[in-house]
Amino acid sequence: MAMSVVWLKFDEASVGQKLQEAMEKLDGENEVILDFSSVRRIDSGALRVMEDFVGTADGKGIKIVLQSVSVDIYKVLKLLKLAPRFIFSN
Repeated sequence: MAMSVVWLKFDEASVGQKLQEAMEKLDGENEVILDFSSVRRIDSGALRVMEDFVGTADGKGIKIVLQSVSVDIYKVLKLLKLAPRFIFSN
């Protein structure tokens, strides 16, 4: 079986929008890599979209890798109990 990986890079202003777009295309992928290297803050709307995104991915058996996540964003994800649902990479 072939492995399909999707890699997305975005900035603070586009987190929610790009995740929403990516959620609509989550068919046939095995892994999604989200590059957070340009993101230092995340708003509540984007967090809600992330929660929906990870729920959709879990339902389809897709792994989500968060790359280059800042300590502050990691702490927020941990507080919201979302951190265990992701794989973190540098």
